[in-house]
Amino acid sequence: MKQPFKIDVPQSVLDDLRNRLAATRWAGAMNDAGWDTGTNKLYLQELCRYWQNDFDWKKQESYLNTFQQFTTTIDGSEIHFIHERGKGQVSTPLLLIHGFPDSFLRFVKLIPLLTQADANGNSFDVVVPSIPGYGFSRPAMANGMNPQKIAGLFASLMSNELGYKNFFVHGGDWGSTIAEQLALHHTNSLLALHLTDIPFTRILTIPGGELSQAEKKYLEAGKQWQQTEGGYALLQSTKPQTLGYALNDSPAGLAAWIIEKFYTWSDIKGDLENAYTKDELLANLTLYWATQTITSAMRLYYETMKTAIPATPNSPYSFQKIPVPAAAAIFPKDMIPAPREFAERFFNIQRWTEMPEGGHFAAWEQPALLANDIRAFARSLAPN
Repeated sequence: MKQPFKIDVPQSVLDDLRNRLAATRWAGAMNDAGWDTGTNKLYLQELCRYWQNDFDWKKQESYLNTFQQFTTTIDGSEIHFIHERGKGQVSTPLLLIHGFPDSFLRFVKLIPLLTQADANGNSFDVVVPSIPGYGFSRPAMANGMNPQKIAGLFASLMSNELGYKNFFVHGGDWGSTIAEQLALHHTNSLLALHLTDIPFTRILTIPGGELSQAEKKYLEAGKQWQQTEGGYALLQSTKPQTLGYALNDSPAGLAAWIIEKFYTWSDIKGDLENAYTKDELLANLTLYWATQTITSAMRLYYETMKTAIPATPNSPYSFQKIPVPAAAAIFPKDMIPAPREFAERFFNIQRWTEMPEGGHFAAWEQPALLANDIRAFARSLAPN
């Protein structure tokens, strides 16, 4: 049974955070390296000074607590989620699933855009869970907590806990992978599937048959990306615990690991703060820090890789085409935007939108564009 939840990080945790930031030992860096060798030292120092001296977590906490939040226990796992009901005459249930290294905060700009009624009186009942091992969601076990398991927990949340017989699902990053597993294993519960990226496991399992030139280019770009940008995923997929000790102990180290991904994967137009404010970046960082979930968050990579490769006809990552109606909103500065013909090998694509701007964290960067695309997709599927 769900219980109301309010975020309340103890002041002692925040005081300890500031003390650790003040005591940071800064690694040396090449003066002209910029972001080429990793997180830029000058920017990281600026951000950490702000985190230590000016950032107001309690203000962020107060805002986040304006959303209706709950926890519930499903199969032994404690799941934290936002549940905001739509204001329209007709409101469709919509599950929003985040990824790494973000959190449920990915969707705080998107939620009010979807819960408000449109000109026809339609809106969404929005449910935003924290993935088990992220933020305030505590998994019952570490072993086996992979996307298929998480999809089962979220299906139970929507159907058994909240009473929605059918629902839409949207996801990005891990959210797209978990949404795919919902469509594979809980097909009868889904009205439709909306993604901002094609699950990354698909680029690791080359499909059979003749490939188009766009697909060949995409797969080659994927190989190049793995060599130049994919080291973090390889480490998190093999030795997450080793890295976790460092990131759980050093807030500056945690910031360096996470902020570099926001810089690289977003449509920053030359400056990270063109896409995010310091407060937005630090709210996400503080959530990881206060809940001490960076290690459990990274472990999802490890658990997934144990079952993701190789794909076989009976594995959760098989090549069967999913019949659930699907849409993709492709943002140009995402990691490796897939071509439509590749996505159509796995999904029943009914809508394909190539956005004019935005990156991997689309709900944060371009919430209006994303909200409009979700609404347009839902309208296209509504009976006449």
